[in-house]
Amino acid sequence: MVIFVFNLIKMKKLLFAILLVVGSQLFAQDTLTFLQYNLLNYGNYTSYCTEEDNPVSAKDVYIQTIVDYIQPDVFTVNEVTGSQAMHQHLLDVGVNAGGDKYRMANFIYQASPYLVNLLFYNHEKLALHSHVIAQSLIRDIDVYTLYYKSDDLSLGDTAFITCVVAHLKAGNGAEEAQTRNQMAENTMAFLENYGQDENYLLSGDFNVYTSSEAAYQTFTQYPNSTLRFNDPIDKPGSWNNNASFASVHTQSTHTSSGCASSGGMDDRFDFLLMSNNLKFGAKHLRYISGSYRTVGQDGLHFNKNLTDSPTNTSVPADVLTALYENSDHLPVTMKVAVDKTLGISEWLSTDFEEVRFNNPVHAQLNLQISIKQRSQVEVVIYSLWGKEVIKLNRQLEHGTNELNMDVQSLPAGMYLVIIADSRNRRVTRKLIID
Repeated sequence: MVIFVFNLIKMKKLLFAILLVVGSQLFAQDTLTFLQYNLLNYGNYTSYCTEEDNPVSAKDVYIQTIVDYIQPDVFTVNEVTGSQAMHQHLLDVGVNAGGDKYRMANFIYQASPYLVNLLFYNHEKLALHSHVIAQSLIRDIDVYTLYYKSDDLSLGDTAFITCVVAHLKAGNGAEEAQTRNQMAENTMAFLENYGQDENYLLSGDFNVYTSSEAAYQTFTQYPNSTLRFNDPIDKPGSWNNNASFASVHTQSTHTSSGCASSGGMDDRFDFLLMSNNLKFGAKHLRYISGSYRTVGQDGLHFNKNLTDSPTNTSVPADVLTALYENSDHLPVTMKVAVDKTLGISEWLSTDFEEVRFNNPVHAQLNLQISIKQRSQVEVVIYSLWGKEVIKLNRQLEHGTNELNMDVQSLPAGMYLVIIADSRNRRVTRKLIID
């Protein structure tokens, strides 16, 4: 048997250097910001929402202010007129405000284009892959798939996210609740057949009153765990007119009637929900804990106007005014981290022809190592702080070898895998354990 011993001092120096390089990449991850917002009849005039009390020219300025404050990379909206000329106006004058940062996803529809959803994205970071309709009962529910413009894109390694944008039926009656659930069931059935094991983000105005309502249960308790959605802030309950949930209410910013709904802040209608892949970081994107918030909600205006006393200081004064004047809903936002080099090795030698393994890992790391000649190989898993947590030594033959390592005792998180042969040739990879 061939036995080899690494020079401990050299190994520590090497590991420190690797941590400086790889760690800087890990902790300099890009971030994507998502924003969901009901724009309240943008460009759509009715008997109660007129050009005088809900003018597009004023809404454009308010939207500019809110977008400039949040700087979203993905901006999903509800309640926009079906006019494509008005969509382009919203992009040019409202969202981009004369700039060129955002693109708008192509508009398609199946249901009546009375009030529609739209998606805008930061084209410097993202590109649109596809747009389809999940269901068209009452209103279309849109499914947009975007991909990240990764440095590794040429190698076929990038992050995808599928944004499902919904505006469910309004109303507090049993019939309306049943319709909402039918829309939710239609959507989940579509996603089941869509066949994509990717990151899913569900955003929109759900018009639900409690977490026990059937539509919400359909989204969050769906049997297929790949498609099941999670509430980032984990706030189930009876949200309607309940002061205990004042900090998460999104509607209504007004107490007086008119274009905006009255009643004050007393409902949680607007949501960003994430799939397990996004929650646990299984597919290159991971929700940043604590980043979810209702923009402009300070928890002190239950059943009040957003601008009533006490002074709302949760956002700058101009943003507060824009939120109040633009819509009777508050937007919700969250952030995800992007590991754009996930799965791409940092090669320190050329003697390893190929190293493959499952990533992320649940309980067992399954390695496939191809080498040019027979060699003793050591595989070591380190924490990001340089602590050795698991080590394995094996004699490998020329060609492809399979190794299995039990990692179920390790806490979830990011690790480094360093593979070295008896001649001190090494390769390092990043590993996620969930």
